[in-house]
Amino acid sequence: MAIRVQYAGLQWGDVLVRNGHFPVPRPFVPGFEAAGRITAVGAGVDPDRVGEHVAVLTSGGAFAEVVVAPAPLAFPARGLDARTAAASGWAAPTAYDLIHTVTRVRSGESVLIHAALGGVGSLAAQFARAAGASRVIGTVADPDQAEYASRLGYDRLVSRHEFPASLGGDTFDVILDPIGGPTRLANVDHLAPHGRLAVYGNMATFEPVRIGTNDLLMSGQSVLTYNGSLLSRTHPERIADAAGKALRLLADGQAGIDISAEYELAELATGIERLAKGGTRGKGIVRIA
Repeated sequence: MAIRVQYAGLQWGDVLVRNGHFPVPRPFVPGFEAAGRITAVGAGVDPDRVGEHVAVLTSGGAFAEVVVAPAPLAFPARGLDARTAAASGWAAPTAYDLIHTVTRVRSGESVLIHAALGGVGSLAAQFARAAGASRVIGTVADPDQAEYASRLGYDRLVSRHEFPASLGGDTFDVILDPIGGPTRLANVDHLAPHGRLAVYGNMATFEPVRIGTNDLLMSGQSVLTYNGSLLSRTHPERIADAAGKALRLLADGQAGIDISAEYELAELATGIERLAKGGTRGKGIVRIA
């Protein structure tokens, strides 16, 4: 289907494309998430969807006036304005799945979230708290944002430069890790018995990390991975289900997205550069129309 784009979201995938980590044909139009209205549909798609306000996930092309996306990846965004729908992007279903499908956070459990104030982290904290987590800790570049973090459900922020020393002997039932490298190994040391480490990115390094399964077995621990891009190609209905549930939580006010920066299309390179440098919080979006 074709969607006339109102806003598009900035995300880490844009940094990876810019830095050459994703092989894409050139020339190409970047952008992986957007919001707008459906203007045309293909064969087998309900024509009544034309005019529908949707949040859209794509494999590219979102930073354009019109983007084409598979019908299952265009989600009704009822009750959400276009800015919030675009900002939900890949972060909303990813955060929802990490908390509810991958790690299955239970009432009373403790959760550690890396990149805590980013798009996924800020939503994951809220979803974890809503799921009954008793303690939610986050790691960030600048931990001097306690008041802001408390609104997202965090009990405490720690500097990523002081991790893991600042945690002392604390352990967690669930840890969300998009960082990789030495951080991933340190996370294993801070898993509680039967703890679950969810891996969903490599922001720091793509160097492989070796984790001994025998050691995990002795403590009943698990290392789980989540690849939303792959899931959207192999089982798009699962992404659609997670996105629908996450968007309903946003529309009902049970969770919120902090849109911390809005750019014009001409400022796209600036927005991606700020994201790449780290230390950002909340979500950046680009106004298209």
